[in-house]
Amino acid sequence: MTRILRQTSLAIILATLLGAASAPAEKITTAQLVTRLSSSISNLKTLRCNVRAQERIGGNYQQARTQMKIAYAPLRVYLRNQKGIEVLWVHGQNDGDAWVYPNSFPYVTLSLDPNGTLMRKNQHHSVLDAGFGTIAEILHGSGKRQDQEFERSFRYAGDTLVAGRPCFILRSDFPQFRYVSYKVTKPETPAQIADKFGSGEYRILERNHLSPTEVVAAGRTLQVPNAYGRRTIVCVDQKMFLPMAVQVFDDKGLFEKFEFFDVIANQPIPGAEFSKDYKGYKL
Repeated sequence: MTRILRQTSLAIILATLLGAASAPAEKITTAQLVTRLSSSISNLKTLRCNVRAQERIGGNYQQARTQMKIAYAPLRVYLRNQKGIEVLWVHGQNDGDAWVYPNSFPYVTLSLDPNGTLMRKNQHHSVLDAGFGTIAEILHGSGKRQDQEFERSFRYAGDTLVAGRPCFILRSDFPQFRYVSYKVTKPETPAQIADKFGSGEYRILERNHLSPTEVVAAGRTLQVPNAYGRRTIVCVDQKMFLPMAVQVFDDKGLFEKFEFFDVIANQPIPGAEFSKDYKGYKL
């Protein structure tokens, strides 16, 4: 009798385990995915990664590979690309300028405004946007926007692999993307205008022949995108809930693409690595 009871109990346990193993995993919802992605980005204390970027500049595509180190609160950023160009920006230091080693003649370190024309040349984003901050802004938009239709267009769209890592796909389809006329009613910078439309600065600068620091006079009419993209795809790592790849398409096709590799989040980075005198840097 005891033996029968033991066999029965074992059969029940095995059936339970097999049933649990074969039961389909509960799918994540769009709201859960956006919330966890946003939380993971906002809770970052440090980030190390390598980034492969493809950006459309003047009708052509520019590619770059960049090593990135970031510490938050206060913000500190170090970048080095495949050309050996190094950038270091530290909150509260160097009068707000970045140290830049151009790895070209005259081989001296420069101090440049991170939002100035030189540093923004052929760049969609400022060094101060390094990491995932822009992605969080795309997802949540600006409180200055008149509506949130673009932000509400994101949907969980299945799973994929990025560099061998399982990822969720978060996708926005926004066919109403277009350029609209915007008449400036008071002096504004391109960044302030981009904040109203959630479009990012670069296409406003490019389409209207503006510089990043230019103040647009009242009365001028600009052509401005009404959202960030026509189609946007974000691949989110299923363990870290951080972006592994981002693609943005607009009316001309691919606008930008970023892929993140060797991502290490929230592991201490010695303060010395954000010093221009750090060994191995040419700054």
